[in-house]
Amino acid sequence: MRQLLAWSLAAAAALTAAPAPTAAAAPSNCPRLSTSWYGDNRAHLQRVIDSYGTCSGHRGAVAAFDWDNTVTKNDVTDATLSWALRHDALPRPARWKDTSAWMTAARDRALTAACDTGADGSLRTSDRSRCTDEIVEIREKGTTTSGAAAFAGTWNHRRTVPRYAWVPQLFAGRTPAQLSSYAAAARTEALAAPVGATRTLGTHTVPAYVRYYDQQRDLIRTLRRAGFRVYIVSAGSEPVTEVWSRGVGVDAAHTIAIRSVLDQRGRITTRNEGCGGTGANKGEVIPYIDGKRCWINQDVYGIRGPAAWRKQPRGQRIAVGAGDADTDVTFVSDATGAHLVLDRHKAELMCRAHDDADGRWVINPMFIEPLPRRTDPYPCSTTAYNAPDGGHTPLLRPDGSVVPDQAGTVY
Repeated sequence: MRQLLAWSLAAAAALTAAPAPTAAAAPSNCPRLSTSWYGDNRAHLQRVIDSYGTCSGHRGAVAAFDWDNTVTKNDVTDATLSWALRHDALPRPARWKDTSAWMTAARDRALTAACDTGADGSLRTSDRSRCTDEIVEIREKGTTTSGAAAFAGTWNHRRTVPRYAWVPQLFAGRTPAQLSSYAAAARTEALAAPVGATRTLGTHTVPAYVRYYDQQRDLIRTLRRAGFRVYIVSAGSEPVTEVWSRGVGVDAAHTIAIRSVLDQRGRITTRNEGCGGTGANKGEVIPYIDGKRCWINQDVYGIRGPAAWRKQPRGQRIAVGAGDADTDVTFVSDATGAHLVLDRHKAELMCRAHDDADGRWVINPMFIEPLPRRTDPYPCSTTAYNAPDGGHTPLLRPDGSVVPDQAGTVY
C-alpha cells in the first residue's frame, strides 16, 4: 500500500505571540499545498500554514525536519559512503584506532588486515571486497564481519552513536569541498537509479537509489512561502547534507548536521564541533536524539551552555518537527504545534506518536515503499525508552505515568 502522509498536523506555534489555530477559512491567496496526502493530512497541514504563517499576519515560526528517510527515501550519507568506497575516495588513516574514541582492538585488527593503501594514500576499496565489507558492516551494525563489537566503552546513548559519528571521521584528511563533490556525484547517481534498485558492496546488498519525497518538498516550499523558517537537523555529515538540502530550497545556514573540525590546512579531522557546553570532541556529542534538541536550541535560538540540552519555554521551541526514527524523538516532541512522523516502526518515536498526549502527533506511512502494519504492539510500557546508559526502559509521559503499549494504526 502506498498511502501518502499522516494523521493530524494541528496548530504550529513557535513564537509566544502566535495564537492558537482558528477555524476561520484563510484567504484563497494563501500559500497552498499542491500534493496529495494520506487521509485528511493535507487539510491539517494547510490549517497550520494558514494559522501560523503570513496569511494570519505572522512570520518567523520555525519548522525543523530530520533529513534521511524523512525528506528523502534512503540515507544520503550512506549513498555518499557507497560512492566513495566504489571510487577509492576514502583516505587511509595512519592508524585505524585513531578514527574513533571507542574503537575496539578487534575492529582495529580487522580493518588493518582487510584494508590496504594505494600509492596516493587512498584506500583500495573498489576492488578489495574485504575492506569494503568491514567498513559497511561497522556502519550498519557496529560489528566486524566476524561478529565482534566494533565499539566499546562509555558514551551517552541519547547524545551519540559511535557508528554514526564514525562516517565523517572516515573522511579525515579530505576537505569539505572534496566531500561535497563526492556527495554531489553520489546524488546524481542515486537520483538516476530506479526506485527499488540495489547494489552490492563487498557481500552487502544496499540501496542504490534515493528520492526526494514530493510531499515533503512541497510542504517545505509552502512553509517557507508562508514565512516559516525551515531548518534541517541530521545525524549525517554536514557537507553531505548541505548538497542535498539545496534541492528543497534550504541553504547551508539552515542545515545542521555533524560538523567536523578542520585542521590548519582546511582538512577534515576526526573531531567534531560540540554543543551544550561541550567543546570539540571525537564524537561524544552529535545531533542525535537529545543532541538534535541541543543544536536547535543553540543554532536557531542562540541558547548556549548546559541550558541548550533542556526543553525550552514555548516561545523558544519549534512550531513543527518532522522525523522518522528514535533519533528524532526529542526535537519532534518539543514542537509546540505539530509532531510529524513517518512510520518506520521505531518504538520510542511511535509510542509517543500513538499515545498522542497533546493531540498534535501526526503519523504517516512512508511515501515510497511504506512498511506494512506492525502486527505486535509497540513495547512502550517495558523497553521503548532509549536510556542514556544504553538500556531500554519503560517510556514515561511528562507527568511520570507509563505510556501503555500501543498498536500501529496507520499504514
